[in-house]
Amino acid sequence: MEAFVPGLTIALGGIAPAVTIAIIGKQALTAIGRNPEASGKVMPAMLLGMAFAEAIAIYALIIAFTS
Repeated sequence: MEAFVPGLTIALGGIAPAVTIAIIGKQALTAIGRNPEASGKVMPAMLLGMAFAEAIAIYALIIAFTS
């Protein structure tokens, strides 16, 4: 039972950011495909959004290790 809680924490804390990163990447590539000139504005926003989503997964990992 002791290993169940950290495992569940990292599982749920990793699934949501993974799905979010996939959605962000898909939408950014769609936007660049429709308007290639906008890539200079889309790419930094995409990378920033992905970094914030990845930070949530790192927080879940830290919580899983400390519990």
